[in-house]
Amino acid sequence: MTPLAELLADRIRRYGPLTFADYMRECLYHPTHGYYSKAEAKRFADYYTSVDLHPIFGRLLARQFAEMWENLGRPEKFTLVEAGAGVGRLASHILDFSASKLSDFYRALDYVAVERSASRREQTAGCLKRHAEAGHAIVSAEIPLHVSAGCFFSNELVDALPVHRVVLLGGAPKEIFVGFADGRFADHIAELSTCAITEYFAAQEITLCDGQQAESGLEACDWITEVARRLERGYVLTIDYGHRAAELFDHHHMRGTLLAYQDHRATENYYASPGQQDLTAHVNFTALETWGKRSGLQTSGLTSQTAFLLALGQGNEFADLYDEGQGEAEGTKARLQLKTLIHPEGMGERFQVLIQQKGASGARLTGLSGIEPRI
Repeated sequence: MTPLAELLADRIRRYGPLTFADYMRECLYHPTHGYYSKAEAKRFADYYTSVDLHPIFGRLLARQFAEMWENLGRPEKFTLVEAGAGVGRLASHILDFSASKLSDFYRALDYVAVERSASRREQTAGCLKRHAEAGHAIVSAEIPLHVSAGCFFSNELVDALPVHRVVLLGGAPKEIFVGFADGRFADHIAELSTCAITEYFAAQEITLCDGQQAESGLEACDWITEVARRLERGYVLTIDYGHRAAELFDHHHMRGTLLAYQDHRATENYYASPGQQDLTAHVNFTALETWGKRSGLQTSGLTSQTAFLLALGQGNEFADLYDEGQGEAEGTKARLQLKTLIHPEGMGERFQVLIQQKGASGARLTGLSGIEPRI
């Protein structure tokens, strides 16, 4: 048993079964033993992200953020809040490129790298030292209380927000709790822990089949609600893997979408090695849109990472892919890395980009070119 498993088992023995959301929160974010609370020591051991492939990902995002700044009337201060900044890799790509190629935007840029892990905040601070000293970046444990003009964005954050697990049995929704007996964790079926779960499915007109398991992302709804409340004028950009509700809860997902990741392997063994493996669930973009709209956010568009990056890169034929003085071998490698980012069989179609806006002009964002808006 891992140290966290011992703590969780003792908690269940004392107080009874945990909701899966509570279990997942502890596994990922426990201050000492959580998966994301530890310093990043071994890259690519369990997974890698778009950021890890090539700086082009951050560079194209920087161009999109600069366009958002333009659409807001080039405010003197543009606050860019990255939620789940990790060790600052994406932040450095965005800031380095902005300082080098988008000087007007960089002068207005106030970058807030938000990371709840203390050890990773320390790594981020080292990564962004140059920009922090120039007055363009800070590292924080919390998102700002108020953003007058700017953008909140995340890359692979929402899939790691805790979810409740439910199952429809005999026409009635039940919740799958985490129990502990005979020295092991196991599913424990009981009544719903909160009526918010019922409201979550009803608000999206989701009907489950008997025996179907599904996730209720209440924390994601709370997250988008709070972001919208704190944003006075600007955008929210979410990059993650997932679907709208009609596809997410169809007959292809009878067991839900929850997965555990360790050593690049995906399993449904959620109770193995608590604190030492990643737990994720597909993002429900309909929920983000629904709860966002309740709080004043309008949907600008939802598109694939392929379409988003292609639209942003085609303007200058992906010149941002190359560094000065780069040789042919490095250029070839960069093109292959770009292919992984945009190819439908790589990350391109698996990841979606949702952009929501509040108080912004109706100008079309380049990254959403070619899709119909859903306002």
